[in-house]
Amino acid sequence: MKKRNKFKHSLYLLVALAMLLYALPNLSFQNSSGWVLGFGVVWCLFAFMVIAAHLHFIIGVDEEKQKRLEAVRKHKLETWQGKWNEEARVPERF
Repeated sequence: MKKRNKFKHSLYLLVALAMLLYALPNLSFQNSSGWVLGFGVVWCLFAFMVIAAHLHFIIGVDEEKQKRLEAVRKHKLETWQGKWNEEARVPERF
């Protein structure tokens, strides 16, 4: 599952790079009005954020954090199951 997920992110990264390379020559950054320049800058920033997010996932920077979160989830589940089992054992008194 992980290889497929990384393949998907690699594909999306390549698509985002292709879009950026295709659009850069068409965007005007010089001698243009405020809106045109603003649109070009914002569009490029969003494209770079998408590329950075996919690179972040592909490189696997958060694998250790993911393992720690999974350990916390497992511990919480065990705690809740223990409480439910205790409640089931204790008869209700009226």
